[in-house]
Amino acid sequence: MKTAFESLYDNYHHDLFQYIFYMVKDRSQTEDIIQEVYIKVLKSYNTFRGDSSEKTWLFSIARHTTLDFFRKQKRKRNRLIDFFSKETEEQTLPDQNALPEEIVMLNDEMQRIYHKLNECNADQKQVIILRYIQSFSIQETADIMGWTVSKVKTTQHRAIKKLQALLYDS
Repeated sequence: MKTAFESLYDNYHHDLFQYIFYMVKDRSQTEDIIQEVYIKVLKSYNTFRGDSSEKTWLFSIARHTTLDFFRKQKRKRNRLIDFFSKETEEQTLPDQNALPEEIVMLNDEMQRIYHKLNECNADQKQVIILRYIQSFSIQETADIMGWTVSKVKTTQHRAIKKLQALLYDS
């Protein structure tokens, strides 16, 4: 008989890996983050109340773990910048120009959309990935993001408008 963890892994590992990979765009970092997600899942599964689906709960943990990863990266980079330079510089998230391995298989239009997605803000990017790449419903996306359905719809609408404008300008 399968354990609950094995069931979660079998059912959602590929989608979870893909979601995190689209966010960090580095296979090694994705694997590290996924491992951390699974550790959190194992530690907290007995507290899962069932207020949402297991998939939504799992992706919510993945989202928070990925955001924590970005925060850690920013802190590390800030310490290095402070160490090597007394000047204050604008510090942003790591360069996101690295492409996922699968992008080679995408057609030209999808490549353009994928590149322009990096010009959206973090919330817009996450909503687009959850809704259109991971195929979550608006309600599931709201649960994962910890938002209202209205906020997801608004963010999605703005992200689509921004992507359209970016695509027509290029």
